[in-house]
Amino acid sequence: MADGADTRRTLVLTGASRGIGHATVKRFSRDGWRVITCSRQAFADDCPWPAGPEDHIRVDLSDAEDVGIAVSEIRHRLAPHGGRLDALVNNAAISPKRDDGGRMDSIETPMHVWRDVFQVNFFAPIMLARGLFGELAAARGSIVNVTSIVGSRVHPFAGTAYATSKAALAALTREMAADFGPHGIRVNAIAPGEIETSILSPGTEALVREIPLRRLGQTAEVAETIHFLCSERASYVTGAEIHINGGQHV
Repeated sequence: MADGADTRRTLVLTGASRGIGHATVKRFSRDGWRVITCSRQAFADDCPWPAGPEDHIRVDLSDAEDVGIAVSEIRHRLAPHGGRLDALVNNAAISPKRDDGGRMDSIETPMHVWRDVFQVNFFAPIMLARGLFGELAAARGSIVNVTSIVGSRVHPFAGTAYATSKAALAALTREMAADFGPHGIRVNAIAPGEIETSILSPGTEALVREIPLRRLGQTAEVAETIHFLCSERASYVTGAEIHINGGQHV
């Protein structure tokens, strides 16, 4: 590695602009990581982490060509710092609703919506992982895919395309763990349940009665688990899907 190179551990995170992604950036930044954020939005001036504007990439994950361009840009930014990537967190996702805000079921969801949802929620994660494979292998890094409790149950708010994309991502996590493991790359998933964010669906509070801990989760609690999975404390954990839902899955 060249003299003066940035020796900080580096994270690439999609969907950084709000909620779980925002909390994850703050958690890793607090621990001294360099964080390269990727989202559809431009970098917000009021974001609290250092070097944010310089380490933000604007990318439309629903556009496969744009994902490819983003991969090239990420590799370019990593090159001066040893070409190593310690962690990739695939957090970005979309969950389209009906015009009235209701869930889109398997009968009424248009095919173009299915394709858009799977491109963002399922194909983009494997495209990024494959595109950054060399950098992840060089660092013996970690990948965390953000799935969801809705990948294993019908949910009153989450639509069918979203739910099935998350179920597919959970299966992909298992396959990736087997394929990437021999190269020293760990691949895990976290499956959040009802997490308190600014975009909670109306009626979410009623679901609290189904949660053994009787409360919504906090974004910082999810970020803490992601941080654990990307750390040496989880050095022998791969192929796992960790439920972060207060026991709702039981």
